[in-house]
Parts: sequence; structure tokens; C-alpha cells
Amino acid sequence: MTPPKTGSRPLREGEFDRFFEECRYTAFRLETLQVYDVGYEEEAFRRFLADGERISTASHREWTRIVGSGRRFRRVHVVTEPLTDYLRFESVCAYRASVEAGEDVNILPVDEGSWPKGIPRFDYWLFDSERLVRMNYTPDGTMLTPELVTAPEEIVRANAVRDRALHVATPFPEYEKRFDADMRPL
Repeated sequence: MTPPKTGSRPLREGEFDRFFEECRYTAFRLETLQVYDVGYEEEAFRRFLADGERISTASHREWTRIVGSGRRFRRVHVVTEPLTDYLRFESVCAYRASVEAGEDVNILPVDEGSWPKGIPRFDYWLFDSERLVRMNYTPDGTMLTPELVTAPEEIVRANAVRDRALHVATPFPEYEKRFDADMRPL
């Protein structure tokens, strides 16, 4: 793992989770990976691949509770097409429930080898437009330590990226119309 840059620091165990509880108005998530290696999803992902079973994990139920708390949660996921098996799983088993719970989930599809101008190739959370947490992952999608970014210019840039990404992305309910129930192209 690379050391944190000036104007940032790694978050301690449990510190990241408090941002969701302390968030007053809005939270925005930019996702850029095509696969996330999240241990608590392992069994559900395996079963989805084996028989298309739609499984909601306990952690996702907690997420829908947070999303339904009266604050505005938004996300943009930059996805390469064709979708990876993980993105199909995430769409079927997570995004549909998140949208139903009130999260504004958006998809920004790109072709393999292209990337949207002005959108970085890293993930982050932006809470109340003022607290920025960069999500650091290994190339295989394993989470490393989240990093609190305090540099004002980076926070301003994250707000501009959020606005651009939301402007060019497609709302998930509209995006999924191009696919069957298991997120395979029609």
C-alpha cells in the first residue's frame, strides 16, 4: 500500500462506518472497479453464479436501512461492457434493492479500453459535499484502508466529479431495461 498523500490520512477501524451515521444530508459514491472482493458476499456470489439465486446478505439489509434514513444517497458506477459476472451479481442482488430503498443508483457504461473524460479511476465517498474518503483497493478488488482526504482542492474536485458523473450517467432502472432478469444483454 502506498503511504497517504499530504492532506490525507488512513482511517482507523470503525472510523469509516461513523461517516454514514454522522452524515446529515447527502452521501455520494463513485465506483470504478469491475470486481470487488468482499468477503461477506462470497457465498451469495457463488450461489448467484451457480443457479442465478438472488440473495440479499445481512449487510445489504443494513445498507437499505441506512439508505432509507431520510438522507439522500447517490452513486455512479462506471462499468465496462459486457458486464463482469460480479457486476451482474451486484446489479441483481444489490442495486435493485438499493433503488427500492431510495438510493439513486446510476450507471456510466463504457467500452473496454475507454474511460469517460474527467472521471478518475478510483473510488470514493463524499459525505455532505465536505468529507471525502478515498477507497483504496488492490487490483483484484480487495479493500485496503480507506483514506480521509482533507485537502480542500481534492474535496472541490470530488464535488465536480460527482456533478459530472451524475450528469452523464444513466439511472439504474433505465439502464437495466437493456438486460434480462440476470443482467444479460437482451
